[in-house]
Amino acid sequence: MTEENRVTVNEPRGPVNNGVGHQYVFYGAGTDWMIRKGVESLRIVREDRIRLADRFVPPVNYRVAADRLEKPGSVVLLEAPPGSGRRAAAIMLLHELGEGTGTDEEARCEELPATDRNKDEDAAPLAPGEGDRFLLDLSGIADEETYSRAQRRLAVHRMRVQEAGAHMVAVLPSGMEHALAPDLEPHMVRLGRPRGLAVVTGYLRMDRMAFRSSDLGSADLQRLCDRSPMRELARLAALVRAARDSGRFGADFAGWLDHALHAVTDRAGEVSRQVAAVRTTPERALLLATAVFEEAHADTVYEAWHDLMRTVRHEEETTTELARTDFGERLAALGIERDPEERLRFGRLAYADAVRTYFWANFPGTRDNLRDWIGHAAGIRGLTTDDRVNVVIRFGERSLAVGRPDHLFDLVVRWADTATGASGDPGAVAALELGLSHERFGGWFRKRMYESGRSGPLSDGLIRVLTTACLKSLGATHPDQALVRLHQLAVREGQAAREARDALLGLAGRDRRLYRLLIDRVRDRTRREPSEAEPHLRLLTELLRSDRAPDPPPWPDLFLGWETVFSQPPTELWNLLVRSWLSAVADDRTQEMALGVMVGATHGSRAALHRLYTIACDWAGPSRHPSRATVAALFWRHIDHTQYARAESTKRAGAEEQTTEEAR
Repeated sequence: MTEENRVTVNEPRGPVNNGVGHQYVFYGAGTDWMIRKGVESLRIVREDRIRLADRFVPPVNYRVAADRLEKPGSVVLLEAPPGSGRRAAAIMLLHELGEGTGTDEEARCEELPATDRNKDEDAAPLAPGEGDRFLLDLSGIADEETYSRAQRRLAVHRMRVQEAGAHMVAVLPSGMEHALAPDLEPHMVRLGRPRGLAVVTGYLRMDRMAFRSSDLGSADLQRLCDRSPMRELARLAALVRAARDSGRFGADFAGWLDHALHAVTDRAGEVSRQVAAVRTTPERALLLATAVFEEAHADTVYEAWHDLMRTVRHEEETTTELARTDFGERLAALGIERDPEERLRFGRLAYADAVRTYFWANFPGTRDNLRDWIGHAAGIRGLTTDDRVNVVIRFGERSLAVGRPDHLFDLVVRWADTATGASGDPGAVAALELGLSHERFGGWFRKRMYESGRSGPLSDGLIRVLTTACLKSLGATHPDQALVRLHQLAVREGQAAREARDALLGLAGRDRRLYRLLIDRVRDRTRREPSEAEPHLRLLTELLRSDRAPDPPPWPDLFLGWETVFSQPPTELWNLLVRSWLSAVADDRTQEMALGVMVGATHGSRAALHRLYTIACDWAGPSRHPSRATVAALFWRHIDHTQYARAESTKRAGAEEQTTEEAR
């Protein structure tokens, strides 16, 4: 190899001439393009938006907001009373904007965090592109200090959205109009409550419910439609569908609606009266066990019932079971039915849900016991997978409703640690996905996942559960955060960590922006943690292989990644990386740019260039197949150019030093 000069390019941002050889023009290579990191963003999944669009009833002044939002760079602030469907309205404004242009899959539609981002996640500022759409839901803010900070972030987001020609809708907190900054007031639109009856009608029609307008004329229904939050009206329609589908509550719409109305309006009082009348621990425990395990086999509920009594330390009766009230009599006394398949259920629609709600709300001292009970009872042998997931979801919903997300996460860890199988414990996965999807506590669960990834040793079961949740749930809604958490898992040791690495590489390979983000993140880890750089370098080397790169290859990002790899002492990892790209060029000459970019990423390092030369020789082989020989020759030519440029630079530097010395 001859010695040549070279020009160092550390952070390519525009046209780059790499010495004597070809000129490589990199566009959009800056790390600012790694957009969503730092905004803890949430992809508002398109399938969910489409489902909402089928049922959506526009509130008063919705069209005013839609007209304002159409202009590129527009920001609309929505003010509306709680329960009026304000968040749904915001989502639909953004959804319809994308649907109208026909570019819904191209433009982002994401949610920004209402509170400060997690600074530990190496987040970058929001950098929207033209046509991107963002939701900022501030409706949960309850104090002026937090609202003031949120408005400062809103102002920054607004500036960037306007500059980029994007669109943003923010939902403002109710009752805090006096605290809104004056410069934001011109962007505000006040929405009125949509017609409740129209909302119910829309849901019923989407469920293919046959009814007449006169069937919706009852005074009870009208009162609900006038006063209840939109989510309660949606629940009412769901209960009508459940009554129809069960086949147990009549054969016509009027009967289904009547049962649904009673479930919404009367169940809480009915449960309260029943619990007050049932004073013994066994009867109350059976009531609760059936409510949690409803639709499970009677023997399974029986076992769960006794497990609950042991958990709350109830002393068994001294008499034999044959001398006690039999199980069937106890069930009948509590209004619990057995179907022909021996599965248990309550005779009244949605009664089990009301029982669960009552016990979690009115016996707070038993919540730790209930967590421990579910932790054991969810593994009862007679439960099917569907039964178990139902139990987990029911427990999780109640725990989250009373503000105990830690109870749910405790069980995730407990079940995962004892699990076997490729995807981890299904109950643990279901519990974690429930927490991640929760409007109030989703951020809490994302933080716990992040903290778990940073902590000490993790069981393979927990790594698999976290990996599965990242892929199935977090990857669809918070892809940036899924990538961060998978990276934490992927650099650990063991088979489960290798599975997390495969999941991470798959996630990054599906999205060019995520691919950029992962390269940047791994490069940063190798610089900040040199003593622990090996697993990150191993991951980076695999990420940079030709079969992992997006098509067409993002050359600026590959340059930065290769630069990091080639700055380290040569290892066997280089072989797979370099050979993959030599083979890619041999198969497709449009990839030829890889040869020069790879050599340029060495910055003329003698050791790195010699290593690349040796790898190419081994790859070409003694037989020198024509296509391989041609590619190897091109690669060597790039190496020679770089060596020559380096030698010329050294000569010039020496001559300048000598001239300076003579001048003295």
